[in-house]
Amino acid sequence: MALNDEFTLELKNANPIDSVISSYVQLKKRGRTLVCNCPFHSEKTPSFTVFLDSQSFYCFGCGAGGDIFTFVMKAENLDFMEAVRLIAERSGMTVPERKNNSPDNSQRRTRIYEMNRLAANFFYKNLVSGKDKSGLDYFIKRQLSPQTIKKFGLGYAPDSWDELCTMLISKGYSEYEITDAWLAGRSQKNNRLYDMFRKRVMFPIVDMRGNVIGFGGRVLDDSKPKYLNTSKTLVFDKGSNLFAMNFAKNSDSKRLILCEGYMDVIAVNQAGFDNAIATLGTAITPDQARLVKRYAEEVIIAYDSDGAGQTAARKAISHFSDVGLRTRILRMEGAKDPDEYIKKFGVQRFRMLIDKSDDANNFLIDRCENDLDIETEAGKVELLKRVSRVLAEIPTALEREVYISRTAKKYDFPVDVLKAHIDGMIRKNSYNEKQNQWRTIKAQTAVSHDVINPEASKHKKEARAEEIIICRLMRHPEEADKLRETAPPEIFVTQFNKKVYEALLNIADNAKEISLSIIGDEFSPDEMGKISGIQAKNRDMTISAASVADCANVLKNHKSLKTAEDISDDDIRNIFASKKS
Repeated sequence: MALNDEFTLELKNANPIDSVISSYVQLKKRGRTLVCNCPFHSEKTPSFTVFLDSQSFYCFGCGAGGDIFTFVMKAENLDFMEAVRLIAERSGMTVPERKNNSPDNSQRRTRIYEMNRLAANFFYKNLVSGKDKSGLDYFIKRQLSPQTIKKFGLGYAPDSWDELCTMLISKGYSEYEITDAWLAGRSQKNNRLYDMFRKRVMFPIVDMRGNVIGFGGRVLDDSKPKYLNTSKTLVFDKGSNLFAMNFAKNSDSKRLILCEGYMDVIAVNQAGFDNAIATLGTAITPDQARLVKRYAEEVIIAYDSDGAGQTAARKAISHFSDVGLRTRILRMEGAKDPDEYIKKFGVQRFRMLIDKSDDANNFLIDRCENDLDIETEAGKVELLKRVSRVLAEIPTALEREVYISRTAKKYDFPVDVLKAHIDGMIRKNSYNEKQNQWRTIKAQTAVSHDVINPEASKHKKEARAEEIIICRLMRHPEEADKLRETAPPEIFVTQFNKKVYEALLNIADNAKEISLSIIGDEFSPDEMGKISGIQAKNRDMTISAASVADCANVLKNHKSLKTAEDISDDDIRNIFASKKS
């Protein structure tokens, strides 16, 4: 491994896994373990488990697993060395120099961060001092102050074919690196490089650590697309990040205001609300909902008042409910969005609007009346069905009872009839949810299994034998030499398990105990999840030396059988001759 093993273990010992993970999610004690709803997929029943004795975690729902480094890698979208540096920085430790200088994703990320920072500076200078003032005129027309423009690093991409590319190349970046950062594309006609963003006002997207990870660009005319966002790169995924979250995470408020676009966020922020955020050109995703949950207890959805905005609000409510966030809806009468509302009615009215915002359940119940004539029998029946679906989704019984009583009174429904109907729906939903969760878990496990260890599905018995041998080694590293003799790596059938076994044998030669952290640089987060799953699923299984010997025999017997490719014509003739006799 490139990083000093002793430092990795020292860093891990200084940062207990429960301490690291509890800074992201709320853990609850369950016997000898800690559990919570998985931060990497949406679930209502905790399947994410932290094992204190092995300082590891595993989610029995989605298969995520590993140690503190794997967790931070997945939570922060980092590679191994970046996770090491982040954890070391938090604990005041200095990362030693690596033993080699081979290029890796960490260096690619660093180069992209550097190019994005240079690009952001390039766009900003073009905005404030470039010849073309159309970008600056746009922001002035939108009543943004110079301080706000500087705070958000707003900019302007000039109407030039390759001005940004030329600048980056002069700074020593290759054409491949510039396209890798999605700052440039390549013409199909002449293979020339061209700037990806041209003649647009620019909105830099900044991550939690202050790195510029991407950009959003808006045209100033009627050309399409109106908004252009950085596509997926090594440092950016629009479904996992939020605009202005770098500011909002430092807010004193435990409430976040979710706006629909960049300008709404900036206007709300300029008005004194530093807790405004927005998605990046897409509807809210489960990953973004889980990110919001880390920094807030309540979300105010301030989407546009048009049909599309209200539909998006309904979807956002569902995702926030899944992660346990309280949600309220901002109802803006006389304005279509927060920016327009603040300009028309002022900051104080907007503050009052936020404080008096309606809860999500009332919003959803009111929408049940849409397109219905509730004066007719059919309208009332359909309304009852719609309302029941909303009320059945309320998680706590006490809160549900309050809304049932209120709704029954509002629409003149008998309370007992409404409650009975909803209780039936809850029972049905619970059953269906469990079935769906089980199907999802099986599907995810199968996909993960096939992708990481595709040979295992063809050789189930042998793969199982390999896992038992691996578990024995993880529990008894002092037996490495004996295991190497009883079950040498060359008898392993599946390449992934063989790679894991060899890596663990190399550790065992120089360690009293085996820590997954020492091999973290050799395996991806998904692969680490698979290794942690092997360990977690066999925790309560007694694995004796005799069991290992039996497993070794299973593998040796498989190896002794010739495959179709190994059988010669003479072998085939001999087989038929023996069968005939």
